[in-house]
Amino acid sequence: MKRLSCSPRLDWQKKVEARGLSWHTPDEIPYWAEGTYYTFDADEIERIERATNDLHARCLEAVQHVIDEKRYAELRIPEAAVPLIERSWKEEPPSVFGRFDLAYDGVSPPKMLEYNADTPTSLLEAAVIQWDWLQDVFAGKDQFNSLHERLVELWRSFGPYLPTPGPEGHIVHFAAMDDREDGMTVGYLADTASHAGLGTRLVSIADIGWNPTDREFRGVDDEKIATLFKLYPWEWMLSEQFGEFVTQSDTMFIEPPWKMILSNKGILPILWELFPDSPYLVPAYFDEPRDMFEWVKKPLFSREGANVTVHTMQDHLEGHGNYGSEGFVFQQLAPIQVIDGVRPVIGSWIIGQEAAGMGIRESDGWVTGNTSRFVPHFFTA
Repeated sequence: MKRLSCSPRLDWQKKVEARGLSWHTPDEIPYWAEGTYYTFDADEIERIERATNDLHARCLEAVQHVIDEKRYAELRIPEAAVPLIERSWKEEPPSVFGRFDLAYDGVSPPKMLEYNADTPTSLLEAAVIQWDWLQDVFAGKDQFNSLHERLVELWRSFGPYLPTPGPEGHIVHFAAMDDREDGMTVGYLADTASHAGLGTRLVSIADIGWNPTDREFRGVDDEKIATLFKLYPWEWMLSEQFGEFVTQSDTMFIEPPWKMILSNKGILPILWELFPDSPYLVPAYFDEPRDMFEWVKKPLFSREGANVTVHTMQDHLEGHGNYGSEGFVFQQLAPIQVIDGVRPVIGSWIIGQEAAGMGIRESDGWVTGNTSRFVPHFFTA
């Protein structure tokens, strides 16, 4: 695992914008980093892939454990959501993706920092933008990246499991906030579904309405929303004005409601409790650091590194934001190596039920935040 430099492509801004990445230099701060890349050997990629598949399997076991033991209160999941979670777990509706954030130094087994199981972003960058970069700059090299093909294949396989199609066939609504980054990700996912032969419609979360007569969610043209992919956290959705109607609707949601368990940082101490011998986990506990000397304090619900506190033997760095009212977990500080003064975190993707590719975000500090740089990679045999 090495971090190297190269010259940015001429007119790279136009190239990435043409592929949908408009959010490449927010507020004049580079997000897509053209001048840097990482290299790996095939054995390292195999370790990352194996760790990702193993962690996903352990996470599914942990979901079953939470459901069997009714541990929802520890995760601050509202009682009204429990039937929704349990029904979706039993019925197994489609699930598209998840992203494990991993600390990896090229030597030790990758360590799980968290699982972005419900609303992971940076998918377009991982699937398309860094692949284009590879073809332009290092043609002939390989990349841990079959994301685009796997997404199209997965959407195509969903046909028999989606609600009964209407006159126009299967229609999937794709919703997010009126936010450029989220809109970019949702637009890309809708494109992969369209390539799979599904009908797609983009809608703002704020424009989704509820028809009390037919007891169904409606789009901007008053059409029924039979299948909804939402890039919007479940905990936000259930706490808002229309949250009470989610349990009354027959809309199929992607990602499914059982992902509420895995998108919650409370899954970290549960995983450690269940699988303390896993080479891919670090100790984690509810409410206190116990015997850990260096630790990270994470809100049960949080986004983009907000309110994350890092405590080391030298420093205590308090996080800021609007999260944490529901409680926190404490996780042992993972060994994120410093390379050229930055800390890279690997985002390893699950598509369907298998590892399918990765992207790298690097930060100047301990916490990977909203503007942490996305850096491409390739590997050699």
